[in-house]
Amino acid sequence: MTIHDYHVTMTKRIRIADLKARLSEHIRYVKRGHTLTVLDRDTPVAQLVPVDSQSGLTVRHAAGVAKSVADVPLPPPLKLAADPLESLFADRNSGR
Repeated sequence: MTIHDYHVTMTKRIRIADLKARLSEHIRYVKRGHTLTVLDRDTPVAQLVPVDSQSGLTVRHAAGVAKSVADVPLPPPLKLAADPLESLFADRNSGR
C-alpha cells in the first residue's frame, strides 16, 4: 500500500510478461495517477509512477558526446597474421 498525502491507494503489481503484453493499457493506468510495481518472478524490480507535472523532467546531456559521426575517431586497424578477405574468398571458392 502506498500512502500519499491523506489518500491511501493500492499499488497494482504486475509481472514483466503482462507489462510487455499490455504496455499501452498500463501506461494509461499510470497516466491516471496510479502506481505500478513491476515483478520479476514475484520479486519487485521497478515502479512505474506518474510524472509530477510541477517538477517535470530534466534532460541531462552526456559530457563529451560527439556532435556528428565525423567527430568519432576510428579505432586503429587490426594487425592480423592473415587477410580476412583472402580467407573469405578461399572459403567461398572451396565449394562447400
